[in-house]
Amino acid sequence: MPRFNMNWIYLIVIAALAFFYFSGEQGSLLQPTQQQQRETSYTEFKHYLERGYVSQVVANKTTNTLKMYVKKDSATVLFPDIKVPVNTNPYMNVEFGSLDKLEQNVDSARAHGQFTGTLKYEREPQGGIISFLVSTILPILFFVGIWMLFIRGMGGGMAGGMGGIFNVGKSKAKMYEKGGELGITFKDVAGQAGAKQEIQEIVEFLKNPQKYTDLGGKIPKGALLVGPPGTGKTLLAKAVAGEAGVPFFSMSGSDFVEMFVGVGASRVRDLFNQAKSKSPCIIFIDEIDAVGRARSKNPAMGGNDERENTLNALLTEMDGFGTNSGVIILAATNRVDMLDSALLRAGRFDRQIHVDLPDLNERKEIFLVHLKPVKVNETVDVDFLAKQTPGFSGADIANVCNEAALIAARHDSKTVGKQDFLDAVDRIIGGLEKKTKVMTESEKRSIAIHEAGHATISWFTEFANPLVKVSIVPRGQALGAAWYLPEERVLQTKQAMLDEMCSLLGGRAAEELFIGQISTGAMNDLERTTKQAYGMIAYAGMSEKLPNICYYSNQEYAFQKPYSETTAKIMDDEVLRMIQEQYDRAKKILTEHADGHAKLAQLLVEREVIFADDVEKIFGKRPWQSRADELLEAQMRADAERMAAERTKELEAKAQEEKAQEGKEPEEKKQ
Repeated sequence: MPRFNMNWIYLIVIAALAFFYFSGEQGSLLQPTQQQQRETSYTEFKHYLERGYVSQVVANKTTNTLKMYVKKDSATVLFPDIKVPVNTNPYMNVEFGSLDKLEQNVDSARAHGQFTGTLKYEREPQGGIISFLVSTILPILFFVGIWMLFIRGMGGGMAGGMGGIFNVGKSKAKMYEKGGELGITFKDVAGQAGAKQEIQEIVEFLKNPQKYTDLGGKIPKGALLVGPPGTGKTLLAKAVAGEAGVPFFSMSGSDFVEMFVGVGASRVRDLFNQAKSKSPCIIFIDEIDAVGRARSKNPAMGGNDERENTLNALLTEMDGFGTNSGVIILAATNRVDMLDSALLRAGRFDRQIHVDLPDLNERKEIFLVHLKPVKVNETVDVDFLAKQTPGFSGADIANVCNEAALIAARHDSKTVGKQDFLDAVDRIIGGLEKKTKVMTESEKRSIAIHEAGHATISWFTEFANPLVKVSIVPRGQALGAAWYLPEERVLQTKQAMLDEMCSLLGGRAAEELFIGQISTGAMNDLERTTKQAYGMIAYAGMSEKLPNICYYSNQEYAFQKPYSETTAKIMDDEVLRMIQEQYDRAKKILTEHADGHAKLAQLLVEREVIFADDVEKIFGKRPWQSRADELLEAQMRADAERMAAERTKELEAKAQEEKAQEGKEPEEKKQ
């Protein structure tokens, strides 16, 4: 059954009004249209009456007019240009002079058998006031009601409650008297130890301000949470609300923006007025870049910029002549480079808290949080999952856990296993597996040679990422893919970037060497290679002809490049040279290991998916082992030794306890 809605009542009322307003004296909505009504003379009326075309005559004594209704079989004669529906009665309007003359003509036609219908007289409308109300007042009330509904809708969408459009300048922030209503604390935030420490200082200041003020410290005005999407900035703000125990105002930066001029600044002032009345309190503005973007230095770019007016009001409220004692502003953004410098200065946002992508240990903690509601079996290793998800944010890890549960349910499994998590990671990185995609044998072999080229180059280059598996199963837009385990380096060296570039070009080089012709399968590889080469030369200063120069410009309204056309030509030449060198290097490595590459490609054709162990059986162990792998293995050995030592202590303590228990038993027997 459809759910009850007030709109149904509105529709019923409108339909009833339309029925009474448009229904005629016949009491039917199916009245003749204007095309089925004609004007004719009284002479023609007598002629039609004598011919037997008339079925009924309805006369009006007040206006001296009549309606001559036509028989259905005669309608096509009198109305030849229209198609008359069966359920309508077309008629002609006729003016007559004398009512007595009309009655004589009708009686004469009836006497001669030419008219068999009836002559009726229209009654004077009864209840003139009611008719006047229905025809005049009700339509006016109808449109007034529609207008009031429209105003109420605008009021509910803008500021709510009575007043509607007049409250458009009021703040739309949601206020929580007790942040604990959200049910989120710092225990629910895994990882981000540094960010949590700085945030906890603000919470501690609100709970125990005397500890800091006795030493001359002042409460910080604001903190800006900066980081990539999905790293937990909003979650940290919710945790602050849950921990602080003070009123908490939450809103988005886009809530300040409205179609009316001056609304944004008015909402800023109203928000801070509410916050002052609830002091001490916290204001959280999510996605502050919507209103905090750097102001234009060109006055011709727009006269009255509503966004700039809102930003000016925000700057004044945060640190102007009026001091907002006890009001702390938290804000979050992933585009800090776009914010106005006046907003970032000390005294407004005193500290910037960077919420970065989680590292290995933090990913493990995040997995432990999101795995609590998931029914996993003994095959799931959290350490292994953390290693398989480099570069994943907290939101990505939550998505992996959810996808794994969905995949397990799709297979009718009672628990979620290791393979379900691996399939979930593949699904998120590569896309949905296309099992129905049809490929010819030649296309399949070409893709296998391409992917085997990537795997071979990455195996024999020192700084390339370690290979995890290679697949030629189509996923998303890709016909094949190679999965790597990126090393989480803080700094990227030039040689490491060149090795990665060489690995990306391995697929195209394999096609040219072992197929004899190149294809469009390397488009994504070439795109990534070109971007990386331009970044190395234009930004990182890693070019031989343009060394130690960075042309990066953060000017929002810069209309020209920060270098000349001559320099641009040098950049293009350097990019071509760098890419060609790595392409020749890739072909050289593939030529030296052609036999191994052929075995790898054939294995891919047969099995479609191969792993690092299969590559190791063909090429042997990698010539190089990265420092990160050594540290990881050392850490794993240290963890194993620590766990073994703890286990040994537990066993020794248990043995001593059992020994002590055995010594007590004889004494108890003696007693």
